[in-house]
Amino acid sequence: MASANPRTAAIRRVATGTGATLALTAAAVGAAAPAHADAHYTVQRGDTVSHIAARAGVSVASIAAANALANPSYIRIGQVLTIPGHTVAAPVPSAPAPAPAATGSYTVARGDTLSAIATRFRTSVAALAAANRIANVSFIRVGQVLTIPGAAAPVAAPAPAPAAPAPAAAPATTTTSYTVASGDTLSAIAARYRTTVAALQQANNLRNASYLQIGQVLAVPVTATATPLVGSTFAGRTYPAPVVAAANANRATLLAIGVPTKEQMRALVTTTARAMGVDPSLALAVAYQESGFDHSQVSPANAIGTMQVIPSSGQWASDLVGRQLNLLDPRDNVTAGVAILRSLLRTSPDLSTAIAGYYQGATSVRQHGMYADTRQYVANVRALMPRFV
Repeated sequence: MASANPRTAAIRRVATGTGATLALTAAAVGAAAPAHADAHYTVQRGDTVSHIAARAGVSVASIAAANALANPSYIRIGQVLTIPGHTVAAPVPSAPAPAPAATGSYTVARGDTLSAIATRFRTSVAALAAANRIANVSFIRVGQVLTIPGAAAPVAAPAPAPAAPAPAAAPATTTTSYTVASGDTLSAIAARYRTTVAALQQANNLRNASYLQIGQVLAVPVTATATPLVGSTFAGRTYPAPVVAAANANRATLLAIGVPTKEQMRALVTTTARAMGVDPSLALAVAYQESGFDHSQVSPANAIGTMQVIPSSGQWASDLVGRQLNLLDPRDNVTAGVAILRSLLRTSPDLSTAIAGYYQGATSVRQHGMYADTRQYVANVRALMPRFV
């Protein structure tokens, strides 16, 4: 993995400027559309793709597939998106409509979300949003009184059966950090880390969920899961919980937005290395050794993507190339890895030391020499290089 520091250093940051943060708002859909037909939404400023997916009852991945979006983060205002399988109300019949169902009310409690309330009262997020004129379905406040359409009687509190488990039985949580990038919203960050807007607000003492500053560092509560995407150990080392939590969040994001094929990543490594003046056979051997050209890979040390670059090394690479790199982006990830290789080749006495610096960290190699696993890594990369000539 690309590292600017010794491999034993705790990395407590995640890659910035990541995720499927979108600025869009749904356009009105005609009431006469057939049930379960595809609907269309026009991208505008002020909403996110997760909101659109929630309103339509579909996933971000299905929207991306229906619109051939290689990266859901890159859409433009005014773009018309197809929403697959969206249920649209049938035309209003000419006969008199039946009397509307009675409505009830519910007072929002701490930790509530609109989707959870909708499930509890057997209604939909869209119906709740319409009944209460809620523009942002991710933002409700404690003490807010909601109208519940179709409720048989006013509801003052949740029924005892679906009550949340006692605190002692709640899953363990850890806290990681996230640096706000351009285009981020609190709801998108919450979705990325599988938490809630309310939890983020509470952890960071945020009164206004709509106001974030670029560069602001947020504390992100992360709930431990029984089957994490990324484990906690690698090569006999166990990594701190915040690092592993960040690694799981980054891998979840990569899987959600989709990644290029291995063949596409191999071609990208080749062209990037040539453009940056690095031997393509070296860059390809390192990429193959690190990830097998699989851009969805994230290690327990939070080494990300094809070139397996940790966030601190990604910042170093950003300084080397003169622009901020997003390690989740395939092109930026390869650029970071190749830039680090180029710098190591210029400052190392020989090729083996440069390769060792990529894996172990140049400073660590100078101070301690190559560890046993580093020597094996160097041997593997040098053995792979002739395959890519």
